[in-house]
Amino acid sequence: MTADANNVSTRSDKDFPRGIPPPRTFSDPLEHRAFLKFRLAQAYRIFAKYGYDEGVAGHITVRDPIKSDCYWVNPWGVHFKLMQPELLLLVDHQGNIQEKESGPSRYLNRAAYMIHSAVHEARPDILCAAHSHTIHAKAFSALGVPLDPITQDSCAFYKDHSLYSEFRGIVEDHEEGLAIASALGSNKVC
Repeated sequence: MTADANNVSTRSDKDFPRGIPPPRTFSDPLEHRAFLKFRLAQAYRIFAKYGYDEGVAGHITVRDPIKSDCYWVNPWGVHFKLMQPELLLLVDHQGNIQEKESGPSRYLNRAAYMIHSAVHEARPDILCAAHSHTIHAKAFSALGVPLDPITQDSCAFYKDHSLYSEFRGIVEDHEEGLAIASALGSNKVC
């Protein structure tokens, strides 16, 4: 989805096939923020339901519609299946937790910050980013090859994904986050 300065979809009803509703639009930025936080918490719980979680590894972030230099992320140590909107942290690109807006647990996952701040900064067109450690993805990534378009699921990323082959372990420095964002480029997936 493309976004304007307020992260509201710029596509109109005519841009969507019949029967598929367009994304919601909001005139109130606080209502938009609450909606995005609710959907982000839902996404975490969906990831948990389908096994896209592994301990404290993996993250999903969404850009804030009010503070566009900030994004919402889960606090460190709260299981995906327990995520609620009021628990989320609002973090800027320097890793500063926004005290007034954030949930009660102020533990920021450093790897989440390093990866997602770099991606959101490099790609202002991205509203949401997800990073997961599924068993199947980890096994497939060990092959170091792009996805073949052999299923409808993989066709969604045909010629629109990249490989990150420089992995050096847990992302603990800014350079690693920048390298991941660079490898993503203009693709949907890395």
